[in-house]
Order: sequence, then C-alpha cells, then structure tokens
Amino acid sequence: MPSTESNQLLLVAAAACEDKKAEDIRILALDPSESGLADYFLICNGTNERQNVAITDEIEMRLKRDFGVYPNSVEGRRQAEWILMDYVDFIVHVFSAEKRAFYGLERLRKTATSLSVADLNAELKAKITTARAKKAPAKKTAAKTAKPAAKKKPVKVAAKKTVVKKTAAKKVAAKKAPAKKTAAKKKAGKK
Repeated sequence: MPSTESNQLLLVAAAACEDKKAEDIRILALDPSESGLADYFLICNGTNERQNVAITDEIEMRLKRDFGVYPNSVEGRRQAEWILMDYVDFIVHVFSAEKRAFYGLERLRKTATSLSVADLNAELKAKITTARAKKAPAKKTAAKTAKPAAKKKPVKVAAKKTVVKKTAAKKVAAKKAPAKKTAAKKKAGKK
C-alpha cells in the first residue's frame, strides 16, 4: 500500500507535467502481485524532445524543492524520446508521441488501474483524515491525564507558601522579642 507521502509526490509530479503542457497524462496504479517495481507509473508525452526534457526538469526541480527528494535514476535524457525517472514508489515515463504509441506501456500493464489526478487526490484526502482520526483520541487521553496533575500542583505550592509564611512570622517575632527585652533593661537601668 503506497504511503501518503508517495501519493503527495506523485500529485506534485503530475502537476508539474500539466504546467509544462504535457499531453495525455495518465497515472497507472500497478497491481502489487505483478509488480515489485513501483506502486504507480506516471505516463505522459511531449510534442518534441525539448519539451520532454523540460517536463522532466520541472518534475525533478519541484520534488527536490518541495520534498527534498531526488530520483534514484534518470534514463534517456540525452535522446529525450523516452525519459524514465525512478522515484522508487512511482516511475515517471515521459515519451515522444511516436515512442509512446510504439511501446504502448498502458497495453503492457493490463492489470493496472488507470487513475485520474482527482481520484488520487480523493485517496490522499481519505488517508489524511483517517490518520488524523487515529491521532485525535491519543491527544484527548493525554489531556485528561495532564489536568489532574495540574490541579495537584497548586496545592503543593500553597503548602510551601504557608510554611514560608510561618517561618517568616517566627523570624519577625524573634527579632521583635529581643528588642522588647533591651528596652525593658534600659528602663530598669534608668530607675
């Protein structure tokens, strides 16, 4: 099962393809039993070799900037008829129109499910909401255990203050008592 992060990476890569005017963008969710390669194929084509290079450069730049992720390998950039970018969880295939028709990658992966960007977005949102729902009860239980501890602390602090006040009162009383005795001695000495 693909992770939330890999789905986010795939969506950013698809958006980069759209921004560089790639044609016929398709996302194939590969069958896990047949493919140990990756979870998804992102397939698109450009109108010429320069556009293919521009598409792959944009994908690489965005994933590096937004997520700090680099492709494991990039193949075919020099000829630019079929550029393959391996991001482990998904593989990007940027074809020229002729090479895409010739190789027919979509036909080779008959068990793969074709997804749209909207489908992938919905899947990602569902994963995020379930992850947040799992984390929410943990926060509530932590908050419940923290509240009783907070109530006990002021009691301890108040007890310390009374002890401090009592000792301060004793010190003040002790200081005042000798002053009275010396005053009484002075009065006795005058008589």
